[in-house]
Amino acid sequence: MATTPPLSRLRESARALGLALTTPTGSGAPLLGQAASPWLRPLPYVVAFAFVASLLPVTVAVLVNDYRVNGAIAGALATAQTAPLLLAVTRPLQAWWIIMSADVLGALVLLGADGVAGRSWPWTPMVVVGYLALMVALGLREPRRTLLGVWLATGAAGFVFELVSQRHSDGIHLLLFVLSGAVLLLTASLRERGDAQRRLVEQETISEAERARRTLLEERARIARELHDVVAHHMSVITVQADSAPYRIEGLPEVAREEFSTIAASARESLAEMRRLLAVLRSEGAEGERAPQPGLDRLQQLVEATVRAGVPAELSLPAALGPVPQAVDLSAYRIVQEALANVVRHAPGARTRVSVSSDGERLTVLVVNGPSTKPGSPLESSGTGHGLVGMRERVRLTGGTLDTGPLPDGGFRVAAGLPLATALETEEPA
Repeated sequence: MATTPPLSRLRESARALGLALTTPTGSGAPLLGQAASPWLRPLPYVVAFAFVASLLPVTVAVLVNDYRVNGAIAGALATAQTAPLLLAVTRPLQAWWIIMSADVLGALVLLGADGVAGRSWPWTPMVVVGYLALMVALGLREPRRTLLGVWLATGAAGFVFELVSQRHSDGIHLLLFVLSGAVLLLTASLRERGDAQRRLVEQETISEAERARRTLLEERARIARELHDVVAHHMSVITVQADSAPYRIEGLPEVAREEFSTIAASARESLAEMRRLLAVLRSEGAEGERAPQPGLDRLQQLVEATVRAGVPAELSLPAALGPVPQAVDLSAYRIVQEALANVVRHAPGARTRVSVSSDGERLTVLVVNGPSTKPGSPLESSGTGHGLVGMRERVRLTGGTLDTGPLPDGGFRVAAGLPLATALETEEPA
């Protein structure tokens, strides 16, 4: 059994973590709350707890031993400056307000402490570390305007303390200002990039659904235009026979004459309605659609054209198929046409066999191709499925069956069964 290399697993885990971090969540929802892996969801709490557990005792020790701050005050300040990092997992902006206030209050306390000389002020090194961790949570959740306000407030607070006491200041406020801006910019860029990729995927999904729906409608309109010729032919025959019946049949009763006249009028009205509906479906420049529709008698020409396109195809067609209804004749030709077009696009050079047979009740159309022998065009690598959509619609309208799918050797099979008996019974009265 093949195993995934450790480097690949690490890369996949990092990609999943980055996607989960940049996934937007609702107000109050934790970071990674929508991660697919259950192991990632508690990760932000683990990281926040690790920061609090390490920074809290170090901050107390440094304030008491180095800055000579009272133990109770040092404990309160350290708790206020570090504990809200746990809140930052769900509400980073509220955590920033608490931590920023505690940092400012701590700077004021240190200003009067005995051990501040020669040490960092107004921010201690622990404050810088905890503040940058908070900036990561802010950058992944808050909008750009909020991040800009936080960054400017950080710089303003440091500048004010610089004016208050330049003797104690060692420039650490500039360091925090620069580092916090860099962290906010990096995390915000990652989040916005993730949002853009997510919107792109959603738009592609919507576009694909719309494209499939449009293809289905186009195929139905195309089939309706082609079937118009079939139905119009038989309706015209009905009209002519009904109009000429009184002249062809001697001694026809008056009631029968009126009945034939009514049949002819209904047929003419149906033809007029069909033409009005067809005018909506037919485009203005579709003059070529008025040409006679192809059928099984043109399959040989279709296969020869496919051979010229570089696909070695052969046709098996009985000499006498018997009567084939015009709708089935047209549908069989279009199915073979779409199948061969798919072979040319997706399996260039593949050996293809086209077979048409009939048992008197059902017309069977079979198109089988082997694996491709030539590299396909990159533009045709994904496919649109338009040909299969048209095949299914034609088979559905004739009451037949369609079976398509890949073969074990890498080829593809299209098998359609079109009923003859029902279609013939429908056409016989005409």
